[in-house]
Amino acid sequence: MNDKSKFYITNAIPYVNAKPHIGHAMEFVQSDAIARFHRQMGENVLLLCGADENAIKNVQAAEQEKISVQLLVDRNRKLFEDLAKKLNVKFDVFQRGSDANHHSSSQNLWELCLKSGDIYKKQYTGLYCIGCELFYEKSELNENGECFEHPGKKLEEVSEENYFFKLSKYQKEIEDIIKSNKVRIVPENRKTEALNFLKQGLKDISISRSNKRAKNWGVNVPGDETQKMYVWFDALNIYRSGAPDWWPANLHVVGKGILRFHAIYWVAFLLSAKLSLPKSIFVHEYITVNGQKMSKTLGNVIDPIEIIDKYGPDALRYYLLRYISPFADGDFSESKFTNAYNSDLANGLGNLISRVAKLCENSNYTQMGSNSRASEHLIPIEEYSEAIFKFRFNDALSFIWKKIATLDKFINDEKPWDLFKNGDRRLKGVLAHSIDQIQEIAALLEPFLPEISQKIEEQFKEAKIKSGKPLFPRI
Repeated sequence: MNDKSKFYITNAIPYVNAKPHIGHAMEFVQSDAIARFHRQMGENVLLLCGADENAIKNVQAAEQEKISVQLLVDRNRKLFEDLAKKLNVKFDVFQRGSDANHHSSSQNLWELCLKSGDIYKKQYTGLYCIGCELFYEKSELNENGECFEHPGKKLEEVSEENYFFKLSKYQKEIEDIIKSNKVRIVPENRKTEALNFLKQGLKDISISRSNKRAKNWGVNVPGDETQKMYVWFDALNIYRSGAPDWWPANLHVVGKGILRFHAIYWVAFLLSAKLSLPKSIFVHEYITVNGQKMSKTLGNVIDPIEIIDKYGPDALRYYLLRYISPFADGDFSESKFTNAYNSDLANGLGNLISRVAKLCENSNYTQMGSNSRASEHLIPIEEYSEAIFKFRFNDALSFIWKKIATLDKFINDEKPWDLFKNGDRRLKGVLAHSIDQIQEIAALLEPFLPEISQKIEEQFKEAKIKSGKPLFPRI
C-alpha cells in the first residue's frame, strides 16, 4: 500500500462494562468526521474502533449481574456497534479484545518486549483504581485519597506478584519524541501535560494480574499460566491487532483522561518491541450535562440512542461537533440541543433547502445536465480544510453556516419570487447560483452530516428539482 495515500485513524477503545453514553457518541462522530474528510480528499482511509473486553471492571460487572463475562461483553459490545450504526459512523474494523487474533497479537507484543529485556517479575503492593484500571501513587490522588477521574470511589489496595515493564528506561527517549513532535500531541496544552508527567520521573509499571484477581479472564501471559496481561497492555494493542497491515496509525483520537496511556505507556511498549510509533494523538475534552459531570449517582447520564430516535442522527452529530469544542469541556442539555436544532437546522439549513427547491419547482427550472459534488473529491477550501486538519470541527461548521447565511442573504436581496412573477430572465442565473452553492454546502457537510448531505445531493442533482419533506421539522 502506498503510505502517502493511506490514512489510518483509531477511535479510543471503549470499556464494555456498561452501555454507551453521549461521551462515546461524541468521540465516535469526531473520528468519523476526520475519516470522511480524508476520504473526500482522495486518501485510502481505515477507521478502527473496538471493544476493551479484558478489564477487571468487566469481570465485576458480570459478577453483579450474575452472568458470564463473555455474555456481558457480547451483549454490551453490540450496543456500541449499534450506536455507531445509528450515528452513521463507519468503522471499517471493530476489533474485540476477546478475539483469538487479538490474544495472539498481544502475546507477540509481550514476547518482543521480553526479548528487549524490559519485563521482569516482582512482589508489589499498590492502590488500584478500577475505573481507570491503573495503580496510583498517593501523590497523584485528591485530598480524600481518591482518583481525580473517579471521585467518590475508594481505591483498592492490591498486593501480589506481578510482571513489571521497565518504563523508566524509556523516559529520555519518550521526552525527545514528544518534544520533537515525532509523536505529535494536539492540542499544545496536552503535549505540555505529557511532558510535565515525564518530568516527575517515570517508574516501572505492573503489566500483569494474577489469575485469581483477573478471575481467569483476559490474555494469558506467554509461558506463565498463573498470570493475565494488564488490560492496558493488551487494549492499546487493539490498534495493531485489528489492522496489522495498516500500522502505524496516522492518528489516535482519545479523551483527556487516557493521555498518559497513549503518549507514554503505548509509546514505551512500541519502543521496547522495536515497532513503529503512531504519528499523532488528538486529545479531546469531556461532556458535562446541565453543567455537571455525568454520573450514575446523579442520574444524569444521557443515552444517545434516545436522542437519535427522537431527532435523527445528524441532529445529534451536528450538536456534538458544532457546540462541544474539542479543546474545552462542553455542556449538553436538551434545551440547548433543541434551541440549536430549531435555529440552525430547521430555520437555517432546512429552510434554505426548502425555499430554493420550491422556487425551482414552481418556476419549472431545468438544470443543464446532472450536477453532483458530494460524491466527488472535495474541492479544498483553505479555511474549512485547515479547521478540520486542526480538529476544530466547530470552526469548520461555522464556516459552512456562514455560507448558508450568505446564500440566504443573496436570495432575499435578489427576490427570485418577484423575478418569477414578472417573467424576469435573471431568474435562471439566480437559481443556477443558488443550486451551485447548495451543492457545495452539501459536499462540505458530508463529513459532519452524511445522511442530510446525501439527501440534499440527491434532491439537487436532477434536471428537474422538486420540493420535498422538511429536512428538519421544527420542534
